[in-house]
Amino acid sequence: MQKLIIPILLCCFLVSCKQEKQQNKVVPQENKKYYTEAYRPQFHFSPEEKWMNDPNGLVYNDGIYHLFYQYYPEDIVWGPMHWGHAVSKDMVHWEHKPIALYPDEHGLIFSGSAVVDKNNTSGFAKNGESPLVAAYTYHLMEGEKAGRNDFQTQGIAYSLDNGESWAKYEGNPVIGNGGIKDFRDPKVFWHEASQQWIMALVAGDHAKFYQSEDLKEWEHISDFGKNHGAHGGVWECPDLFQLKVEGTDEEKWVLIISINPGAPNGGSGTQYFIGEFDGMKFTTDQTEAKWLDYGTDNYAGVTYNNTPNGERIFIGWMSNWDYARDTPTEKWRSAMTVPRNISLQKIGDDYFLANYPLASVDDLMSTILVENLEIASGETKSLQIPGVHQSKIQFKTASKDFKVTLKNAEGESLDLAMDSKSKSLLLDRMNSGKVDFQAEFGNKKHHAPLTPLKNELYEVSILLDWSSIEVFVDGGLVTLTDQIFPNQPFNELILENRDSTEAIQNVSVRKMESVWQSE
Repeated sequence: MQKLIIPILLCCFLVSCKQEKQQNKVVPQENKKYYTEAYRPQFHFSPEEKWMNDPNGLVYNDGIYHLFYQYYPEDIVWGPMHWGHAVSKDMVHWEHKPIALYPDEHGLIFSGSAVVDKNNTSGFAKNGESPLVAAYTYHLMEGEKAGRNDFQTQGIAYSLDNGESWAKYEGNPVIGNGGIKDFRDPKVFWHEASQQWIMALVAGDHAKFYQSEDLKEWEHISDFGKNHGAHGGVWECPDLFQLKVEGTDEEKWVLIISINPGAPNGGSGTQYFIGEFDGMKFTTDQTEAKWLDYGTDNYAGVTYNNTPNGERIFIGWMSNWDYARDTPTEKWRSAMTVPRNISLQKIGDDYFLANYPLASVDDLMSTILVENLEIASGETKSLQIPGVHQSKIQFKTASKDFKVTLKNAEGESLDLAMDSKSKSLLLDRMNSGKVDFQAEFGNKKHHAPLTPLKNELYEVSILLDWSSIEVFVDGGLVTLTDQIFPNQPFNELILENRDSTEAIQNVSVRKMESVWQSE
């Protein structure tokens, strides 16, 4: 992630580092106002209070999905980074946990990953346990302020009680820095073929790969990317994994790289590469960037290690460094995307990633607000739907010209349009409510090319929460994620079919239940 370094009072840093805070478990307040502040997401993860950014340490173990995240417990703007922590059994209902990792003498705790060390290669377990081991970046503020380039190093910590408590390795840092200014975000996984741990991390304009037998001693083995993909900004938050091509036995390797700035619609974004990894090098014939999400609010996402069925589950930070510190929330700032299943599809001679919400997200659907509606060619229908601001809208169509508009009582609107002339999906939030808190937030429509669509009749799924919209077309081959801040909830849905021959079929709108109100 782009760690925006801002002047921070030393006293705040010292207070936030007090280890006795580890005993202050976050307990939900038992009242009707819990998680009902203006713009508070109802079925997306957000911290109870204060600043959050990148998801970290995504790992499953013993029935629990762990979500660690970049956290500053003193303010709703970026500050000295800790690892916040939450757990879930279904990836939609979350329990807040105490802060997992605090800054120490080596620096602040920046982004990283976690693994289950099943064979205790690290030696951290003494009684037959399988430790959780986290790898993360240290950021030494004193080094940065002194003008050095070696202020980011890599450290590890371990847990013997499934993430409830953590101890840092006494030999930290495990990877030093020879003078690379942006040197961070380690993603670690076990490579079965070579029987080694592999680490991907980023170094400014490229990725670096390391190998280890014990998670403590690391050897640099290769680099990738100086001449590949987008380079409009710093590379961040790498992830490397293998996937089967859907419907086949063919396997490919996928490398995800976040970049800030330089995304197709401005600011932060996530690109990916399809290729091969032999345990030493990642190679690909792809030279141009492919984008996981064309919205402006899906950044720094990575996938879970050790999932029970080998699913590749992704969560992203639902914000953008262009305006992340300025969004109009007061108690907390920012949320995560819904968890998404990543799949690899071959269309013609090319490969594309799709990302689509987990089935457990659909378990939140309840009241039917609209069912089996059809919009004929050339027809427009306007529907008053209280509660549409917290819903799933879904339909099927072969139309390449349609418009979906959401409105509220103040005349604010959010538009999603399929445009055959430009072969694009367009999302327009310029009149969606509060947009003037930062110049880049509401200054243009967001475009997504329709190149990878494979089905003539395709599905459109739209998830609306109090301050976000996530759009998935054709099973997630085209995806747009944007934050929105309407002054009143949207309560009108307008469906306009501009196609001369094709209908919009099976329109349904279902309420999405809050995952917080039962707390």
